[in-house]
Amino acid sequence: QVQLVESGGGLVQAGGSLRLSCAASGRTSTYGHVGWFRQVPGKEREFVVTINWGGGRTYSADSVKGRFTVSRDNAKNTVTLQMNSLKPEDTAVYYCAAAPLGKSRWPLVMPKDYDYWGQGTQVTVSS
Repeated sequence: QVQLVESGGGLVQAGGSLRLSCAASGRTSTYGHVGWFRQVPGKEREFVVTINWGGGRTYSADSVKGRFTVSRDNAKNTVTLQMNSLKPEDTAVYYCAAAPLGKSRWPLVMPKDYDYWGQGTQVTVSS
C-alpha cells in the first residue's frame, strides 16, 4: 500500500499563488505516475495535471495550462503542484493520486487510472 498526504492548501486572493505538496509513504517503490485532481461539492472529480515516474513528462488540463506546474522528487517521495495566477474557479478540494508502477498508457487523466489517493486539501481563491 501507498499512503499519500497533501498539504499546502489555504485561502488566497485571485491572482495569487499556492504550492501544494503530496508526500508518499509505504511501498513507494510500487507507484509510478502521479496525478492531481480537484473536486467541488456536487461535481465529479476533475483532472488537473499528471507527471510520469521519471518526472520528465507532464500533462495538464487546458484550464490550468500556463498557470500550474507539477514536479516531483523521487528521492524524497514528494510531488509538488505550483499554482500561479489563481482564479476563483480554481476553488476546490485538491487530491493527489498515484498509479501503480508499470502503467505505460499516457497521460492518465481518469480517476479510475489511479489506485492510491490522499485525503485532499482545500484551496479557496477569493475574488
